[in-house]
Amino acid sequence: MQTSKCRVRAMLAPEGRLKVAINYGNPVLAQRREDGEPGGVSAALARALAAELDVAVGFVTYDAAGAVVADLEHADWRLAFLARDPKRAETIHFTSPYVLIEGTYLVPEAAPFAEVEALDRDGVRIAVGEGAAYDLYLSRTLQHAELVRAPTSAAAIELFVEQGLDAAAGVRQPLTRYAEAHGGYRVLPGRFTAIEQCMALPRAQAEVADYVEAFLARMKHEGMVQRALSESGQGDAEVAP
Repeated sequence: MQTSKCRVRAMLAPEGRLKVAINYGNPVLAQRREDGEPGGVSAALARALAAELDVAVGFVTYDAAGAVVADLEHADWRLAFLARDPKRAETIHFTSPYVLIEGTYLVPEAAPFAEVEALDRDGVRIAVGEGAAYDLYLSRTLQHAELVRAPTSAAAIELFVEQGLDAAAGVRQPLTRYAEAHGGYRVLPGRFTAIEQCMALPRAQAEVADYVEAFLARMKHEGMVQRALSESGQGDAEVAP
């Protein structure tokens, strides 16, 4: 039997407000609106869930996913939107994904690399946003290349350019936008991983995960996730099945 709405409210919004972490570090999922409030598919899902529970929504915003995870111990949020990762799963419960995002590389136009696999070699230095899902993935999988960390994903691109590194790892869409806006760079075809973007709950609230999972399944089935992506200018992002 699915957890009751009353129990979900008690667990996720005990004071009548659903506190939601929004990560501006992934512009595919979250953007700051002209009125200063969070926009994008993650904020749309949060508002829809709060409306279904008949509670207010309050946003806690961050510039990087690592900061969202770090704030978990302070109980600053009850719901977040994060990429699923084994390390994070030790303290966070993840739903099924709602969006799939490609992790790839931005490289200089003249770089010898033609595919993502070619970068894992001695002497190659890759800029990453510290604590991002692709940082965690590459930290586990790269055997030879060196990761050079910046505080955020956007700062990783700046670090790559300023220090003349071999590549910047990240989400395909913002890397592509950078390459289109700045001459001398290109984004490699293919991907080193498909990043599963999920709704996330602290383990302490995991008993109501079935309700959140069912809610997300309905939002995908009804087309809400695709509409929210399109309305925020991210219509090329892939909705997870």
